[in-house]
Amino acid sequence: MRKISLFIAMSLDGYIADSKGGVDWLNGHGNDDENIDTYSEFAKTIDTIVMGWNTYHQVAAELSFREWVYNDFTTYVITHHAYPSSEKIRFVNKNPIDLVKKRKEENGKDVWICGGAHVIQQLVKEDFIDYYDITVIPTLLGSGIRLFENGKDEIKLRLLHTQSYNGMVDLIYTRR
Repeated sequence: MRKISLFIAMSLDGYIADSKGGVDWLNGHGNDDENIDTYSEFAKTIDTIVMGWNTYHQVAAELSFREWVYNDFTTYVITHHAYPSSEKIRFVNKNPIDLVKKRKEENGKDVWICGGAHVIQQLVKEDFIDYYDITVIPTLLGSGIRLFENGKDEIKLRLLHTQSYNGMVDLIYTRR
């Protein structure tokens, strides 16, 4: 059975975006010599991405407006609006739990929960995340979009791996 992985960065005070939804603060101390490419290693383990409309729009409009950056994967974008899907980008009006449950039962590599907060929080609330791969960025935002909010129950995790570089810390947890 496929695993469901949350691979995301957050500020030290727990935000995944600033109060305007921006993510231009997603960097370390600024010394690129210390950067480690954790994304490329993670990308080898997945073939499917799930994200909300706001995350899709931000990636398409700000980070990858010429060519879809996640073209090597099948991306499911959860939205209430009808948009034409393509082979690689599928717009769906589904509950994130139902969508992820179906993807988990299919054959293939793991599934990446890319964002946004509303999608993530629903999956966390129902304990659907198998791996929490979180990079903590050395920034205090003070406000913005929280990664974890209003959890229903306690979820105990086991630390699998840590590493630090450029002032950032990667934390990888699995459920106990």
